[in-house]
Amino acid sequence: MTSPYLLEMRGITKDFAGVVALGGIDLRVREGECVGLCGENGAGKSTMMKVLSGVHPYGSWGGEILWRGEPLRAASVRDTEAVGIVIIHQELMLVPQLSVAENIFLGREPHNAAGLIDFDRMYIESARLLAELRMGHIDPTQPVSRYGGGQQQLIEIARALSKDAKLLILDEPTSSLTSTETATLLRLVHDLKARGTACVYISHKLEEIEEIADTVTVIRDGRFVGEAPMGELTRADIIRLMVGRDMSNLFPREAHEIGDTILQAVGITCLDPDNPARRRVDDVSFSVRRGEILGIAGLVGSGRTELVSAIFGAWPGSHSGEILLDGRPVRIRTPRDAVRLGICMVPEDRKHHGIVPGLAVGYNISLSVLGDLTRGGLIDEARELSDIDAAISRLRIKTASPLLPIANLSGGNQQKAVISKMLGPNPRILILDEPTRGVDVGAKYEIYKLIFALVREGLSIIMVSSELPEVLGISDRVLVIGEGRLRGDFVNDETLTQERIMAAAINAQPISELSAVSHS
Repeated sequence: MTSPYLLEMRGITKDFAGVVALGGIDLRVREGECVGLCGENGAGKSTMMKVLSGVHPYGSWGGEILWRGEPLRAASVRDTEAVGIVIIHQELMLVPQLSVAENIFLGREPHNAAGLIDFDRMYIESARLLAELRMGHIDPTQPVSRYGGGQQQLIEIARALSKDAKLLILDEPTSSLTSTETATLLRLVHDLKARGTACVYISHKLEEIEEIADTVTVIRDGRFVGEAPMGELTRADIIRLMVGRDMSNLFPREAHEIGDTILQAVGITCLDPDNPARRRVDDVSFSVRRGEILGIAGLVGSGRTELVSAIFGAWPGSHSGEILLDGRPVRIRTPRDAVRLGICMVPEDRKHHGIVPGLAVGYNISLSVLGDLTRGGLIDEARELSDIDAAISRLRIKTASPLLPIANLSGGNQQKAVISKMLGPNPRILILDEPTRGVDVGAKYEIYKLIFALVREGLSIIMVSSELPEVLGISDRVLVIGEGRLRGDFVNDETLTQERIMAAAINAQPISELSAVSHS
């Protein structure tokens, strides 16, 4: 009997040194179907996809994979790609210096009769493929570095389809894309479905799952939880399946006392390191009070990260302005200066600026306080491990051991480790730049609870976020930055809406106010 499924994964198990990563996972995908794969950070999604794509070869896992009804026993990624299974990882795998066409055909370059790479044919084939995918605006002869993150993601998809993909696995494909780029990618997935290409779509953004998925499969703690048509599930249903509990209030606001002004930033200006004539931040002033959560909103590229980087002493270009703590001017030239003054920062890009991938989880956490743990030039290892255990327990970091390489942890648990590291020096002010990017709803909730616990202790929080519901759900006050300038400073009361924040960001009048004017 012919199977109705293109792919079936049955009872997949996988462990690492005795630690169970997958405890019996099922997944089924039909041709032309998009399956949304949902689960918290650490649920086993990435391990599951590595099994499917051949990164973990046959024999290193238990269970059965069927492809068109026949057993699939791949020894490598090359084997899975040969049958049409192609994965696009969250971190792009392109070579920026090579052309778009060279990236699309990397490792599979066409050759002419003389045995040389046939560039003309490669450019023609790439242009044809890009046109088919409605990417005709991308020039196959230009280096990939010329294009932004969203377009590079589309180039990754073009490369996958050039391998005659029958099943495309997209792992958090929009984690670093703008809303416009995300809309383009989702439209492309719709087109692929119409052509008969199947997709497994992994995302923490449930609005994308709702739009693109035909079926939803949920896993939790390495085990299969359930599968259902998207039309039969609400967003609340998916969240409940993912986390194992009801989370009707995703933003657990808690009362906390706000005290006197602790930090003032006056006239902060940041110049572009590559073009000093351009101001990335232009004369921005603001203040933060003790125990206050100050949200900073704005469009991508507005200058939000540049502003907080300058305050933390991490902006690589020239910057000017004055910073006052408790009313007294301070000089912050480096992050070390900021930490000594009680200002710590969790950076936007945890992969490159937050963690040391080769170090253990525990040693990443203790990096910020090694000076305090050192006596006579030697680290007090017993005290260090005790502090690490306490930090892991406090933030409920899921790790088999403090000595496990941090690169082995899920994105959400890596983020918790970075936050824990920056809490080590006991700061008075904690800057969080996109603290929940790439983090599932369960881990987000825990981070929000931590934020409110910290402000109740008197810590001040500056939080940069691209998610307007998050800004409104967490902040006491909201700064809006647009084109490097301060466009608004709002108390977060019942009158503040996403519309007002967005209107300030683009320097426009809110639609509701325009409507009121037109009808007056």
